[in-house]
Amino acid sequence: MYFSDIIGQDATRQQLLHAVTHNRLSHAMIMLAPEGAGGLPVGLAFAQYLVCEDRREQDACGECAACKKAAQYIHPDIHFSYPVIPRKAGDKPLSSDYAAEWREFIAQQPYGNAYDWLQFIGAENKQGNITAHECQDIIRKLSLKSFESPFKILLMWMPEYLGNEGNRLLKLIEEPPAQTIFILVAENQEQILATILSRTQLIKINPLSKNDVVKALTERNQAPEQRARQIATIASGNYREALQLLQHSDNDYHEMLRAWLNCIFMQNRKGLQEWVDNIASAKMGRENQKQFLRYFINVLEHSLRLQYMDKSQLAFSDEEVDFAEKLKKLADLGQMQQLMEALDNAFYHIERNANGKILFHALSIRLQYIFKGKPLPV
Repeated sequence: MYFSDIIGQDATRQQLLHAVTHNRLSHAMIMLAPEGAGGLPVGLAFAQYLVCEDRREQDACGECAACKKAAQYIHPDIHFSYPVIPRKAGDKPLSSDYAAEWREFIAQQPYGNAYDWLQFIGAENKQGNITAHECQDIIRKLSLKSFESPFKILLMWMPEYLGNEGNRLLKLIEEPPAQTIFILVAENQEQILATILSRTQLIKINPLSKNDVVKALTERNQAPEQRARQIATIASGNYREALQLLQHSDNDYHEMLRAWLNCIFMQNRKGLQEWVDNIASAKMGRENQKQFLRYFINVLEHSLRLQYMDKSQLAFSDEEVDFAEKLKKLADLGQMQQLMEALDNAFYHIERNANGKILFHALSIRLQYIFKGKPLPV
């Protein structure tokens, strides 16, 4: 993978390139990235850049033999470690047992999470692990001389899946063989062994900006810009979630929200009944109901921000900013809080299989009370 393949993350790329250029490369680093921000793509691109035989100023060349192998994830000096499951009872699985599946997965879903990977290999309800047996195999691999590159690289994805057996790697991390690089790509700092954290350089990768997600959805996935903006609003910097939203919904949440509030304010009972019937239909589904509520919450948050920020600073379309401004006039701070609590509560009950028609009828009534400033019904 190349740096040019990564969505956003220019600051992280420049930090890594600067470390290489000025000979300040740490032998062990943890790239800490929230889900969908691109931690794994950054790690893959950096590993390829290190083994490249003719590096460019900002990226690997893509033409040398090392790049061609690294791009296919078959370079002999780039070793991968990741959570796996036993294929059968009594097995002591290694990451290398799943090498073919791993190459296919990162080619298809480089922004996927651990759940996606474990389902990809048929784990179902089994717990993935990076085992003591895997740690011993890592020690063995890195004790060998490099084959082609000056570097030997271990890219470990999701070190959170290391139990106490990860302590077997401490001596290797502290005193690695020459030109050995550890790249650990993680999502949750609290779940990483403290003994490993203390021996590695922490590189924090931020969530993607909304504009980066919009650009990726429109250019890579041919999503209409308006739809891409709605999805990016809900996804909050998580490209994995944005892709799932794009795949599973063709609904225009902005128009749905406008229609709903019009029915509520105009007390259009027939229109409200039709709206509830539509959102509670099997075609809509629970995931879309949840995403619609999240979109509404995000619009309310933008309404609050408009009280303190210039609207040009908001990553909303002009139409959505205008709508947020109208909401700001319809509800004060206390009402906004009540609205968010009502939407959060509805989200909670949808996750627990509440009846859609009853829930959205009750929520509509609750919103009427809130907008009118009346005491909420118990």
